[in-house]
Amino acid sequence: MFHGSIPALVTPFKNGELDLDTLKRLIDWHVEEGSHGIVAVGTTGESPTLSHPEHELVVQTVVEHTAGRIPVIAGAGSNNTTESIRLVRHAQEVGADGVLVVTPYYNKPTQAGLIAHYTALHEACDLPIIIYNIPGRSVIDMAPATMGELAKLPRIVGVKDATGDLSRVPKQRITCGSDFIQLSGEDATALGFNAHGGRGCISVTANVAPRLCAQMQEATLAGDYAEALALTDRLMPLHEAVFLEPGVMGAKYAMSLLGLIEDEVRLPLTPVSEPVRARIRDAMRHAGLLN
Repeated sequence: MFHGSIPALVTPFKNGELDLDTLKRLIDWHVEEGSHGIVAVGTTGESPTLSHPEHELVVQTVVEHTAGRIPVIAGAGSNNTTESIRLVRHAQEVGADGVLVVTPYYNKPTQAGLIAHYTALHEACDLPIIIYNIPGRSVIDMAPATMGELAKLPRIVGVKDATGDLSRVPKQRITCGSDFIQLSGEDATALGFNAHGGRGCISVTANVAPRLCAQMQEATLAGDYAEALALTDRLMPLHEAVFLEPGVMGAKYAMSLLGLIEDEVRLPLTPVSEPVRARIRDAMRHAGLLN
């Protein structure tokens, strides 16, 4: 079910409030552009600054409006296991196809603590669970051996790997098995990730260039690496520019240039600086997204 280009969907705001009409238009656009799934209220969806009712409303809105056209993965991570259980149960109640659960941040659990956390979530719901391993943000790094233990649980089905270490893919194939779904969490290395055995990317850039990202993923999964490389060459400046400052800020600015959303984020994030705006505009021209 989970493969290819899966945008980590931004959450649109207007005058500080959720903009659900724009959210629905974005979903329709992603379906039309060929995205293979959507993540609702991941960290790129600004989950840290959404209230719990807002988080649940966005997930429910995305599930209902997508209406089964493509899979919906609901963000359900927390460094509080009880809170994460509540989020995965809500995702199940509203009909999400799976949940994405980031490794607990700040409190730095041990590897045994990670196993206990994800096991508790596994027992609390019937949805497929995708681990989100991003040590650069969470501080802790889930070891391949730990992931292998969790992969024995039937509903722990995959990982969004944002370590940036392409050797993790074969290491995790050894510990988790070849059926374990490995999705890249880093746009710039998504081609190499799939070449090592990955099946797709949960992407920030796909908020801006969904068709190109979907085509690149389809090329890799078909074994056409020449086409995938040509598409990556078009996308690489955009991958870099979007992340010069926190990715959601860059993505929202780029999307505003396409007339998709307002360039609005919530504090403590702020809109990207003018030098970064210039880099994003240049990268979008390079990709053929702007004249």
